[in-house]
Amino acid sequence: MAVETRAGASVLRARNAVAVVFALNGFAMASWMSRIPEVRDALSVTPGELGRMLLAISVGSLLALPLSGSVVHRFGARAVIVGGAAVTAVGLGICAAGSGVVASVPLTAAGLFAFGLGTGLWDVSMNIDGAAVEREIGRTIMPRFHAGFSFGTVIGAGVGAACAGLGVPVAVHLVVAAIVVGAGPALAAPSLLPAQEREEQASAGGGVLRAWAEPRTLLVGLMVLAMALTEGTANDWLAVALVDGYAIPPWLGAVGFAVFLSAMTAGRVVGTVLLDRFGRTQVLWATMVTAGVGVLLVVFGGWLPLVFLGAAIWGLGASLGFPVGMSAAADDPARAAARVSVVSTIGYTAFLAGPPLLGYLADHVGTLHALLLVAVLLIPSALAVPAARPSDQADAA
Repeated sequence: MAVETRAGASVLRARNAVAVVFALNGFAMASWMSRIPEVRDALSVTPGELGRMLLAISVGSLLALPLSGSVVHRFGARAVIVGGAAVTAVGLGICAAGSGVVASVPLTAAGLFAFGLGTGLWDVSMNIDGAAVEREIGRTIMPRFHAGFSFGTVIGAGVGAACAGLGVPVAVHLVVAAIVVGAGPALAAPSLLPAQEREEQASAGGGVLRAWAEPRTLLVGLMVLAMALTEGTANDWLAVALVDGYAIPPWLGAVGFAVFLSAMTAGRVVGTVLLDRFGRTQVLWATMVTAGVGVLLVVFGGWLPLVFLGAAIWGLGASLGFPVGMSAAADDPARAAARVSVVSTIGYTAFLAGPPLLGYLADHVGTLHALLLVAVLLIPSALAVPAARPSDQADAA
């Protein structure tokens, strides 16, 4: 009994540590995203040029994602989490120098590349550890981990809005954020699952090429692609679109972004109840409709309180697509790692294509109206939602 109690306590510590790691990942992302309008102004770039610069994050992430499984298998998830966080912190520091010290677009893009590379490694390794903890506990908790990520983004956006409102230089803010991002995972990592359990989960990631040939996995990936674009567009462009479209100060644009993130966090906390009651398909269709309505309110609301309500509705609609996609990919524990890797890679393509595509549209129709692309793409992507139904293996289990 004492041994079982100690084992249970270690799993709970691992659960808490994974939650902290997810939250810090979100904090890192929002710390950068909340200051994009001021970085844009400091660098004097057009929307199209900003989109191309933001592309560096996606390039770094997409280079990391296909390699992350083998890296985790070789070094263990804890080492990759700590290393990925360190690279992310370095990227934030370079961005601070490029946007707040020397005003260099190439240097800022280099920082964003390192940021994307680090977060890509960090993202996959923390999901691997999260899946291992979920199996140890024996019930679904992955959406709560993603809610932890969203909670971290809320904190990061709130801090960013406060810094913008108080006139704190972007460089100072990002350097402090980099210190937190680099140190936090290193302090939390010792509480993660023992090395041998992590290695067992990582070794299950073989057969990635076979997973790329599975129709269900690819359809789940396409659904995640659409929902990642729905979420990622708000991350990259919502604050800028509010500032440009409604002539509000940057700090208020950051508040609008924080409203989106707060709503998305709430959706991930309560979404598990809806999923258990109505099933994945019905909930995902409902969230797609909700996200589309939110985008329309942001673009055409006119009155700022209505626009902010639209940002909240958009956040609710964007809340469950990515975590449900991860759960669908991981229905079969024996194939979970390979399928999650494939679905994550497809989903992150949205972050590769999104910034330049939205930037191109913004140059022609304005940043605010370019957001309508999200609502349009949600319509055909709804056809892929039935693929997220639980697999036969999960039903049998």
